[in-house]
Amino acid sequence: MDMGIRGRRALVCAASKGLGKGCAMALAGEGVELTIVARTAETLEATAEALRQAYGVPVAAVACDITTPEGREKALAACPNPDILVNNAGGPPPGDFRDWTRDDWIAALDANMLTPIELIKATVDGMIERKFGRIVNITSSAVKAPIDILGLSNGARAGLTGFVAGIARKTVEHNVTINALLPGPFDTDRLRGTAEATAKKTGKSLEQVFEERRKANPAKRFGTIEEFGVACAFLASAHAGYITGQNLLLDGGAYPGTL
Repeated sequence: MDMGIRGRRALVCAASKGLGKGCAMALAGEGVELTIVARTAETLEATAEALRQAYGVPVAAVACDITTPEGREKALAACPNPDILVNNAGGPPPGDFRDWTRDDWIAALDANMLTPIELIKATVDGMIERKFGRIVNITSSAVKAPIDILGLSNGARAGLTGFVAGIARKTVEHNVTINALLPGPFDTDRLRGTAEATAKKTGKSLEQVFEERRKANPAKRFGTIEEFGVACAFLASAHAGYITGQNLLLDGGAYPGTL
């Protein structure tokens, strides 16, 4: 299926590895010109070069912390008028809410709520003028089913979801959509981090935690970054103009609800 976005420009955050990299791969495969952002320059440039070699598209690599004003300024200087924006940032650490300070909450909100809002604010009017825009926010399945040790993430990402629910209905008449992808357990560093926290809390081995979590998922496996990326590419496609304000779960069936 041709997604109809060849030659479009995309800004993809936290794209050196994990889910962001999966999104960058899928968009590059559709002929999209990329600006990818992450904090670690060496890893980021390696990913950028791999994308150039594999897909033959222009890829600019911008090493910065997208959760800071300086980082956003640097990213937007490299890609001031993206047609596609993929918001993504590493989640805050797991833990017990009794131990979190106000500074911990502010850091979580800055990274997982306010940064996406600032990037949307900086790019959405240009999308409206060009009559094409696709904004995809990578959030978490915890938006639908909160995870007790991820309270910082639960709160910040739910706040972003509520914000988007309003503005997504204002932009869609201009062919600008805003949606979210809600990943469940994917084979990423984030999964390993939460598994380590669970192992420490329960006294189980890391291998045991992994195996129990894998077996508990209806799919009996973890997701791959490649299949996550394809879902992102579809929401970013020319065919998805009638989908906005939605939160798409990719969790192997883990969420048990009907809605």
